[in-house]
Amino acid sequence: MPMLKPGLKQTHRSYLWAYGTTAFDTDQMVVYDFAEGRSGQHARSFLGSWKGSLVCDDYQGYDALFRDGVTEVGCMAHARRKFHALHENLRSEIAAEALELFGALYGVEREAQESGLDAEGRRELRARKARPVAEALHAWLERQLTQVPEGSATAKAILYSLRRWTALTRYLDSGALPIDNNWVENRIRPIALGRNNWLFAGSPRAGRRAAVIMSLTQSARLNGHDPYAYLRDVLERLPLTPEHRLEELLPHCWKPNGPLLH
Repeated sequence: MPMLKPGLKQTHRSYLWAYGTTAFDTDQMVVYDFAEGRSGQHARSFLGSWKGSLVCDDYQGYDALFRDGVTEVGCMAHARRKFHALHENLRSEIAAEALELFGALYGVEREAQESGLDAEGRRELRARKARPVAEALHAWLERQLTQVPEGSATAKAILYSLRRWTALTRYLDSGALPIDNNWVENRIRPIALGRNNWLFAGSPRAGRRAAVIMSLTQSARLNGHDPYAYLRDVLERLPLTPEHRLEELLPHCWKPNGPLLH
């Protein structure tokens, strides 16, 4: 998002990093972190000592996190998009075959969702149905790599998946991990649409304030709240809420205190 820098008459490119829970988590939230750049240091500063599973693309800025103990979980959608672009632009038969195999993996995810499976049921279904497909996809990728020109777009698409295979298939061992990062990418869409109206942030401080408000607003929506009703109630209760109870006002914990005014 564009940002005005003090003393300059033109805007400077700044960034909103989006962090969210998965679709499988009970607590639904998204946090936007405003930063003046896209260095991996911003992610390291935000996450601090956290050592969980990070579902992400192959941006090299995350590498230091993985060296420090964060578990990398690849995004299958990013791998699939490489072949989708080949199929759309070149009508590649190889890409079409790849898309069928990727589609089978996503078919297992749809089955799990439609069946309403919990984490353990999802893990069992993935082990039974998705892992054989993943193994077939891996063998197919290795076989195709020997048959396509080195350095071609098809070879690059294949290598993207092969080089990240361990991370891409890590979700198969856990029913709590998603197959891709699309859930949080969808949380970026309102920001991409809104910035056409905002034009720019007035300063780094303004960018950070906007990120806080947008985090609360979008998290309220994720939890089924009317953002206006939520923010109005929270602002009315905030001055009288002791510090040790502030967590009760977060969107995933909030319960309206009395009738809401619209």
